[in-house]
Amino acid sequence: GSVLTFHNICYHVKTKTGFLCCQKTATKEVLRDVNGIMRPGLNAILGPTGSGKSSLLDILAARKDPHGLSGDILINGAPQPANFKCTSGYVVQDDVVMGTLTVRENLTFSAALRLPKSVKEQEKKERVNQIIKELGLSKVADSKVGNEFTRGVSGGERKRTNIGMELITDPAILFLDEPTTGLDASTANAVLLLLKRMSKQGKTIIFSIHQPRYSIFRLFDNLTLLAAGRMLYHGPAQHTIEYFQSIGYQCEPYNNPADFFLDVINGDSTAVALNKIDEINKAESAEEHTEYDKTLAEHLAEKYSSSTYYQETKAQLENIALGNKKKTKSVFRQITYANSFLHQLKWVSRRTFKNLIGNPQASIAQVCVTAFLGLVVGAIFFGLKEDSAGLQNRVGAMFFLTTNQCFSSISAIELFVVEKKIFIHEYISGYYRTSAYFIAKLMADLIPIRTLPSIIFTCIVYFMLGKYGLLKPTVEAFFTMMFTLMMVSYTATSMALAIAAGQSVVAVANLLMTITFVFMILFSGLLVNLRSVLPWLSWLKYFSIPRYGMAALQINELKGLNFCGSINNTFINACVFIHRVCTGDDYLKSQGIDASTWGLWQNHLALACMSLIFFTIAYLKLRFMKKFS
Repeated sequence: GSVLTFHNICYHVKTKTGFLCCQKTATKEVLRDVNGIMRPGLNAILGPTGSGKSSLLDILAARKDPHGLSGDILINGAPQPANFKCTSGYVVQDDVVMGTLTVRENLTFSAALRLPKSVKEQEKKERVNQIIKELGLSKVADSKVGNEFTRGVSGGERKRTNIGMELITDPAILFLDEPTTGLDASTANAVLLLLKRMSKQGKTIIFSIHQPRYSIFRLFDNLTLLAAGRMLYHGPAQHTIEYFQSIGYQCEPYNNPADFFLDVINGDSTAVALNKIDEINKAESAEEHTEYDKTLAEHLAEKYSSSTYYQETKAQLENIALGNKKKTKSVFRQITYANSFLHQLKWVSRRTFKNLIGNPQASIAQVCVTAFLGLVVGAIFFGLKEDSAGLQNRVGAMFFLTTNQCFSSISAIELFVVEKKIFIHEYISGYYRTSAYFIAKLMADLIPIRTLPSIIFTCIVYFMLGKYGLLKPTVEAFFTMMFTLMMVSYTATSMALAIAAGQSVVAVANLLMTITFVFMILFSGLLVNLRSVLPWLSWLKYFSIPRYGMAALQINELKGLNFCGSINNTFINACVFIHRVCTGDDYLKSQGIDASTWGLWQNHLALACMSLIFFTIAYLKLRFMKKFS
């Protein structure tokens, strides 16, 4: 197995406090001078909340932002390889498996992307089956993992699936962030027994844990105790009670050792409590109270640094460090891929489509709502005549069609926000490139969820409006309308993605989108005549998605229509804003719309350019999003 050693690890983070104008930057010390050796076996990192255990785990796994980090990490005496995070396994605290897929499909996805092309399909299948058997998942192998909509496997089985995803590559070192979180006592015990079994096969397993029961604590080979970023003990787990006894802390009979250590660290154990009462009587304020806790951690850290355990560890580390004089810097962020871009694209697309089919609520709802809205619009604007009311109704119908396409695209916000944790974990672990993920998501969202409603909408509305049971009775006009609605939908979707990519909260992205669309609708060409807008504001119309959609639809429908007929009385009843317009061409002229062929297609070109720009922004935001904690 592999031996991981860490030498003089210090880690500082910059924290900002206060509002925008008067922000203060403070440096917070997360870890100070942490040293240790992790050998094959179960290596537990224990400590109270905020002690720095997750930070230490992330640093050892090369998943922390290297800014503010100093010290060396060696694997078998050599510097950590640049792509260490792709070759080691890391099980995150929150489950990152796809709930709409089965256990087997999730493991197959990991095998397809993390095992190199040289491994044959049959071998990959055998590897997946072997892991299912090893992890005791045979009974639920073909059951869906489950999500908030559908019930799936149990919590323990879900956690074992997560572990299986990482075991596919058979890593020598496996990291787990609080593997027992959210599990009941017996399930947590079963997960740890599984890890113990794996550690006996020579794997180095390193994990942080919050409050293990005795039956779990008994399994640990090595224990690292942390508090306030300082190391309080590092050595064989079974010698810990003995060590604490030697520095004056006696563990009562029948007490769980892990609880006892945490009590000592927090100053809650009976041994500490008596002298703590006197201290607290002196220290009134909360700040002095935390100072007391800190000094207790400092006091315990000093005791440890003068102990024989520390001296032994230090001597072994110096021996190992002698062989390595090279400094390990700037190699943290390299990610290597086992497969080509096209292979990644194929598998991520396949999973995304499966996810769409397995989670049909959203897509079916969207199609049903579209069909319903189409029928409602068709009923309201049914059988448009060629008179002044017909002109007003036509323009109103087109305004509704474009704004509806815009607002129905807001659902695209969730595309990258919901799966953010899964994406970050899989990207860092070297499953796929950002570009493969981005294109796969676009193909799965744009093609079915954006194109289909546009087609349904056009088919329903086009044949219900108009005097002859349809609008302009030409094939060209029908397909122009369908294409225009699709383009509006694509552009609005691309804007939603550009705003939402990298965001953690759907609500924030939702608010930004809605405000943007409201402003765009003001400049769409119906609520205000764009020629009358003040010059210093009129440039905003070029950023309005609905304006291009409206203009294209109006040219397509109104060009060549006559709304006056032979009767002059209609002038008296004409709506005020129509301004005695007789033909469609006159109306377009009054709105400042160019009715030529180029005038029509320049709107589609503008929408296509906007889509490209927004998609590029969305991709760049994903690409440069902060992926290291």
